[in-house]
Amino acid sequence: MPRLKVSVVVPVYNTGKYIDECAPSLLKQSLPSDEYEVIYVDDGSTDDTLGRLEKIAAAHSNVQVHTRPNSGWPGAPRNLAMRHARGEYIQFVDHDDMLGPEALERLYEHAKRNDADVVLGKMSSTMVRPRRVFRHTVDACTIENVELMQSMTPHKMFRRAFIEEHGLRFPEGPWFLEDMLFVGAAYLKAERISVLADYPCYYWLKRDDGGNNTQHRFDPRFGFWRNVRTVVRQIKDGTEASNDLDALQNRLLHRNYHVEVLSRAREPEILRADPAEQRQRFAAAGEVAREEFPAAVREGLPAVSRLRAEFLESGDFDGAVALAERVREVRAHSEVGRLRWEDGCLVADIELSLLHGDGEPLVLVERDGKQWLDPELLAGVPGTEGGWEVRDPFRLAYAELIVKDRDREDWWYPEGDLEIRPEPFGQGRSRLVASGQLRVDPQRLAGGQPLPRGPHEVWAFVQVLGIDRLIRVTGDGALGSPAAGPALTGGRLALPYWTVGKGQLTVDLDQRLRHLGPDTAEAAAVNTARGRRSLPLPYVAAGPADTPVPVKVTVSSLSVKAEVVPAADGATAELRLPARLKLPSGRHPVTLPRTAAPVAYAVVRDGALLRVEGPAHETGTGRRLLDAVADNRQVRRVQRVRRRLSR
Repeated sequence: MPRLKVSVVVPVYNTGKYIDECAPSLLKQSLPSDEYEVIYVDDGSTDDTLGRLEKIAAAHSNVQVHTRPNSGWPGAPRNLAMRHARGEYIQFVDHDDMLGPEALERLYEHAKRNDADVVLGKMSSTMVRPRRVFRHTVDACTIENVELMQSMTPHKMFRRAFIEEHGLRFPEGPWFLEDMLFVGAAYLKAERISVLADYPCYYWLKRDDGGNNTQHRFDPRFGFWRNVRTVVRQIKDGTEASNDLDALQNRLLHRNYHVEVLSRAREPEILRADPAEQRQRFAAAGEVAREEFPAAVREGLPAVSRLRAEFLESGDFDGAVALAERVREVRAHSEVGRLRWEDGCLVADIELSLLHGDGEPLVLVERDGKQWLDPELLAGVPGTEGGWEVRDPFRLAYAELIVKDRDREDWWYPEGDLEIRPEPFGQGRSRLVASGQLRVDPQRLAGGQPLPRGPHEVWAFVQVLGIDRLIRVTGDGALGSPAAGPALTGGRLALPYWTVGKGQLTVDLDQRLRHLGPDTAEAAAVNTARGRRSLPLPYVAAGPADTPVPVKVTVSSLSVKAEVVPAADGATAELRLPARLKLPSGRHPVTLPRTAAPVAYAVVRDGALLRVEGPAHETGTGRRLLDAVADNRQVRRVQRVRRRLSR
């Protein structure tokens, strides 16, 4: 029997139907079934979960099922599963999530190639926004790469010998942040950590019944704040203290301060929760902030976050609420330049900025040689009458473009970065804008591979001054209208358009939602010359000029290998068919994959291709080539004569 490469650990409790939805993704991996095992541990379920598991195990020899009395939390089941694991690596999976079909094979190969203790596989999620840690594949890094702190869930691959060497275990029983304690310890101990970002390995999905939502986080019985302290002290014990704002310990603690603590003082939470309940959380968070976090962590925050922290640590709940109400009105705005196809990419200049609710830009004000937050943002916020200084406008600021595969919840990062820069706005004011170029490459965007069929939405994320927004990239085009000309990329049609509801820039691959329109197809006839065995098409073949792009077309019922050759004008391409076609003499419709309407007609005689004609030549459509020749008076005169003769 081959050595087991991976043990997949799945804790379950009253999972019901979600077991049957998750199981196929675990059992149909590209890794051979005799090279990995799936270990389910049932934590005392009271529904039919155990019966479902036993049925799965009976049908698959690489599945184990273990049971234990209910502990109420996933830590104990995971620990039990680790004791039974035989794989070289352990991959943790929750019972209501899924793995990509090649996840185990790719993760294991990446781990072995880099001799990694921990491997983070790209996560796609309906629970959280995309994380920068998965922007690029990383062969090897350590905890010094603080972007690792963006991914603290246990859904990763760990070397089993590494787990045993350091005695890593999950806390058992009710223990919020149990995954953070385990993963944090692993990060601190690991000598080599790898990131696999070019393939969606893990799908972290929100259940339709809300069963994976944390509903009792702040219940005193579960000790949330006690656990936060434990996690923070683990980091402090494993790193060196320093007053330097950018020291490793302070950079690592920033994540805990921002997410677990400061969120109690910011929108939307402070405005959404019951005020009496939120005051208690606010007070508890302030106590933890003052007692557990070095001052350098707070001082290292961007301007608006530092003001929130000031309210939190001073206990000023009303000030924090007033600030949250003002910041809530701030929105991000995108401006998109002319969209065009260049070297196989959909390209446009783009600019992002922050606006107040009334549409006016969020600005910085220069006074006495210093920069200050926009007075409009602070209007009505107690304690800020003298203003709030912005010590470093670019502190932790960044912006990026993201493309979302709408059908699969996968997020991809186009090449290139956005630059954040100040822009003068008159009267000693300036605004911060993020600008750069959008470049969507349908052939390589998905981890170096072509984007799959379907709609792909363009989003942007901007974080400036401690205000962050994830927004849809929209433009001035009419809702539902094309955003740029269609392109043939690798033999597939790419159709950019503005969505009907939100006006969001989207690219549809292989015509799942959008289709090559008859107006586009018919326009090909205008440039068709008699006797040509190729046809100029009014859409771009995304690629260098004069470089043929292979494409499969259907001529009548015959599948044919053809070529599309981009023209030097960058706006058209020529469809070339083989000189010989095994078809009867006559005119035969030519269609691209998933294109219902013909894009051309092939005229064949005795098996030889005589010419390729545009669709406007089609007999019986009521629209011929003469109709497509715009303002020719002689043509219109001939048409009038024909109409009189036909009466």
